[in-house]
Amino acid sequence: QVQLVESGGGLVQSGGSLRLSCAASRSLFSIHVMGWYHQAPGRQRELVAHINSGGSTYYLDSVKSRFTISSDNAKNSVYLQMNSLKSDDTGVYYCYASGVLAPDDIFWGQGTQVTVSS
Repeated sequence: QVQLVESGGGLVQSGGSLRLSCAASRSLFSIHVMGWYHQAPGRQRELVAHINSGGSTYYLDSVKSRFTISSDNAKNSVYLQMNSLKSDDTGVYYCYASGVLAPDDIFWGQGTQVTVSS
């Protein structure tokens, strides 16, 4: 298993920036993929970005050029730098890890709230 602890959410004005952090309880080398989902109020969770153990990344089209996902193996952590935030980015951001014990497993963090005021 893996425990994931997120931090870095908060209230920010439109156009501002936030950096989310997700600390894993085990080495990132033992995790195939880590990333972030966004759940806007009243909507389903949507994959925003992920990074795999080889360093390859994926981004949802609407966040490309605004968000950057990165990892720090020494700190067992993954980060999501969010710039040029919009009101549509408001919601709960969940860190996840997949491919820990099995290829199709998935573990979730508790979520961190991001609120973008216009």
